[in-house]
Amino acid sequence: MHLSAPYDPNNIFAKILRGEMPCLKVYEDAVCLAFLDIFPQAPGHTLVIPKHAATNILTLPTEAIGPYMASVQKVAHAVQKAFQAEGLTIFQFNGAAGGQTVFHLHVHIIPRMDGVSLKGHGQAGKADEDSLKTHQAAIMAAF
Repeated sequence: MHLSAPYDPNNIFAKILRGEMPCLKVYEDAVCLAFLDIFPQAPGHTLVIPKHAATNILTLPTEAIGPYMASVQKVAHAVQKAFQAEGLTIFQFNGAAGGQTVFHLHVHIIPRMDGVSLKGHGQAGKADEDSLKTHQAAIMAAF
C-alpha cells in the first residue's frame, strides 16, 4: 500500500478499536489502545495504536502526534518495568515498502535482554494464550 493511500476502516486494528475483534489489552487512554502482539518477536511485544484513523505517521494530524507519543512512552515504561528489560526496541513501519503490514498507525514496543535475538517480524509463531495472559497481567501491574 502506498503512503498516501486512503485509510481502510476495515483493517484489523480499526476492528479492534471498535470492539469487533478481541485483543489482550494492557493499556487504554483517550488517544491510544495498547495490546499484546499475538505473534511476538519477544515476550512482552506490545503494540500501541492511536484511536485516530491514521494509516501511518504521515497521516496522523500533527497536533495528535505529541499526545500519542506521550502514551507510547508511558506504555514503554510499563513494558520495561514488567520485564525488567535491559533495553527496548521501539519501531514503527510506514507503507508496504517500509515493512508495514497493517495499515493503521502502530508502534511496536519490545523488551530486550543482552544477547537475546528477536524473532523475525511476522515470522514468529503465534504465542500460547496462557503466556500472553501472564505477560498482559505483568504489564498492567506495572502502570
